[in-house]
Amino acid sequence: MGLENFLHGTITEEDTYLYTICDILKFRAERTPDKVAFIFLKDGETEEEKITYRQLYEQAWRIAHTIRNRGISPGERALLLFPPGLEFVKTLFGCFYAAIYAVPAYPPRKNRSFSRIISIVNDCDPKLCITISDIRESFEKNFRDVEELRSLLWISVDRESSVSEDFSYTIAPDDLALLQYTSGSTASPKGVMVSHGNFMRNLEFLRQCFEFTAETNAVHWLPVFHDMGLVIGIIQPVYSGCTGILMSPVSFIQKPIRWLRAFSDYHGVMGSAPNFAFDLCISKISEEDCMNLDLSTVKAILNAAEPVRKATMEQFIERFEPYGFQPENFYPGYGLAEATLIVSGGNITDKPRYLCVDKQALEKGRIEITREDAPGSSYQVSVGKPWIDTHIIIVDPETLTHSKSSEVGEIWVSGSIITKGYWNKSRETKETFHAYTRDTREGPFLRTGDLGFFYEGELYVTGRLKDLIILKGRNYYPQDIEFLAEKSHPALRPNASAAFSVDLDGEERLVIVAEVERTAIRDLDVAAVCDAIRQQVGEELEQEVYAVQLLRTASILKTSSGKIQRRACKAAFLRNELDVVGESVLKETTREREAVASSSDLVSLQAWLLAWIHSQLKVPIELIDSSRPITAYGLNSMKAVQLQNAFLQRYGINFPPYLFFEKITIGELAERASRLGQ
Repeated sequence: MGLENFLHGTITEEDTYLYTICDILKFRAERTPDKVAFIFLKDGETEEEKITYRQLYEQAWRIAHTIRNRGISPGERALLLFPPGLEFVKTLFGCFYAAIYAVPAYPPRKNRSFSRIISIVNDCDPKLCITISDIRESFEKNFRDVEELRSLLWISVDRESSVSEDFSYTIAPDDLALLQYTSGSTASPKGVMVSHGNFMRNLEFLRQCFEFTAETNAVHWLPVFHDMGLVIGIIQPVYSGCTGILMSPVSFIQKPIRWLRAFSDYHGVMGSAPNFAFDLCISKISEEDCMNLDLSTVKAILNAAEPVRKATMEQFIERFEPYGFQPENFYPGYGLAEATLIVSGGNITDKPRYLCVDKQALEKGRIEITREDAPGSSYQVSVGKPWIDTHIIIVDPETLTHSKSSEVGEIWVSGSIITKGYWNKSRETKETFHAYTRDTREGPFLRTGDLGFFYEGELYVTGRLKDLIILKGRNYYPQDIEFLAEKSHPALRPNASAAFSVDLDGEERLVIVAEVERTAIRDLDVAAVCDAIRQQVGEELEQEVYAVQLLRTASILKTSSGKIQRRACKAAFLRNELDVVGESVLKETTREREAVASSSDLVSLQAWLLAWIHSQLKVPIELIDSSRPITAYGLNSMKAVQLQNAFLQRYGINFPPYLFFEKITIGELAERASRLGQ
């Protein structure tokens, strides 16, 4: 009777202990075979492919047979490299049925370092790489010398088919389903071990707090290789029996209206995105774009994965309320990969809740409620409460005792959503997943590394205890960014830099401070060193560096044992107290210059390109040098897609975004565009 509960939406929490998502997909293929499971929108607008539950089940089993026929045993790892589309969805479930641990990762890109993928391969030792023929051919052409990938068994699911006798392998809730690698880490990635049971419990959490039903069409553009895009975008629709509408991240970034238009066209009910996506919608969607837009079917859009901003939500509501979006449709939440996904959320019918506190007291770890108009006040956004058996406590990170109700502390979480730890990292697993309070001996808890407090039963996240940096919804370990910066130029000292983020006008911006070698100070080319850092970080992590400060030798703040004091460096940066020998800061300027030419001749095209860099990358026009690469000015992947779209709309030239990361200068790019435009 339990599986009938899933069909009729009367799921009990006990059901989630008895079944896996593999059972659910099979059941839906039998009972609702012709229900559309997923639709993928090509370019975010037209249907490229749709798949029913029966087709998804059958094709997943075909892939499972292909894997097992190649001699791969249960428990082996499979690296999944896929572009956005339904082939990834089929392969993910194929790995589940073959009892193979899926390892989703961002697919390779021409002229992009393979360091992250190589680190993942070295960490989990996969036996095979599953992909499509285009990516496999690209590997053969461009990455043949990458030994770590060449040694894998490659399977192209769009070319290989398998017919064999059925194999029998029972998938239990406690079995591992996949390794979810923490995003952004290039030096020492950690694979979070997510079990089938973890998925089922987090999916039930999501079903309860979002009131998912079979009619809850969900619209998503987030990358499906991690966190929200994976759990909510791919696995939750199968659990709830609804239809998932998918598009690529590039489609959204090119034209954010495509996401909202999909809600309108498909009567979308639920979606999710980081805070920056709503800012993008506010700034990039015009009144003309909104013609005939209908958001009245939207029930909840989760805002999570980076700090949730009150100002952003209010501006989004004001902008799109005329088209049916209501304040209660915003759903601030909190979660992390180590807890499968979601940790806390509110009631779906409630409007977002804000709490005005004294900012100075908050920085000292105290909660002091204040008036909106009080000097030094700031808003905190509620991220709801725990659901099902999830338990959250606030703990003093130094004494490991319960924090007082008026104090900020570290957020500790326990419950069935907590994953099994980090793959092949017993020490880190013990430190993070097996914490006990010192005063009451409660545990084990997951130490999130995030700071927060409870007020009237709701959780507020105030910051990060750990040095994690969150940019555009992606997590980065500062030591990885520092490693990239230090190797970008010989004038920089090893193990003598600090990376951190600062809040600038409601947006997290990346700052890097780095010591210079003593022998390099006399003839230091500040611009060249800062450009090298920006270019290295831009190419490897696709992120913009807001500020670079080059420091005098032996001046960076360290502990007595020699560890970099990142938080102290951040405080000193904000107070202008670091010993700086040179710097480069992307500054706003009121000197807006519009390109006056509409033809594609070289002079006007270069003027337009300079104006675009000035406007979009916030670089003073007088500091832009056409003989330098565009990446020197902080181009990241999102801006590269916007530049691609700007070229296409203005000149009809479709440059691939990776071209901008090939160290091509601004002048060379303008010349190439001019030739193509003739």
